[in-house]
Amino acid sequence: MRINAGNLKKGEFVFYQGDIWQVQKAEFYSPGKGSALMKARLKNINSGKNVDSTYKSNEQIETLEVQSVEMQYLYKDNESLYFMDERTYNQCAIPRLTAGDVSQFLKEGEKVFVYMHEDKPLNIRPPMSVILKVAATEDAIKGDTMTGAKKPATLETGVTVLVPLFVKAGELIKVNPETGQYTDRVKG
Repeated sequence: MRINAGNLKKGEFVFYQGDIWQVQKAEFYSPGKGSALMKARLKNINSGKNVDSTYKSNEQIETLEVQSVEMQYLYKDNESLYFMDERTYNQCAIPRLTAGDVSQFLKEGEKVFVYMHEDKPLNIRPPMSVILKVAATEDAIKGDTMTGAKKPATLETGVTVLVPLFVKAGELIKVNPETGQYTDRVKG
């Protein structure tokens, strides 16, 4: 399917230089005179390599038709993340390079949407937020009330994020897996 570059959106998959790439960022740029341009950061789904590309806004780009299929996250090894379609029991793997840092926030058994093209897994659709337990963090020092102060906390998946001083070990927190930022404490 072909679209105008001006309609390119983050998350779409495109054919570029004979390979499949996912749009990481897409923004308009107007140089002052001449036509508007679309600047895009593309990530190769096979190598994980990023490139910046610029298109005229009316230039035609070939995109892929993809389905978003809900799957269960099974486990990861040094190379890949493994998922299973619970309706068909088919399993697939996505390279860790392709999934990026989002993989550090996934718990085994969670439901995740996987982008598929012609029965081939391309990448995962990052959840808006994940709820994870704080495995370890230092206790706040009494009287330390500096506004906006943060401290490192190790989560149950092993990843470390910065959290407000009031967060304690054992608590559940919400994290944006795309940015790795704490968003809220979950009352349990």
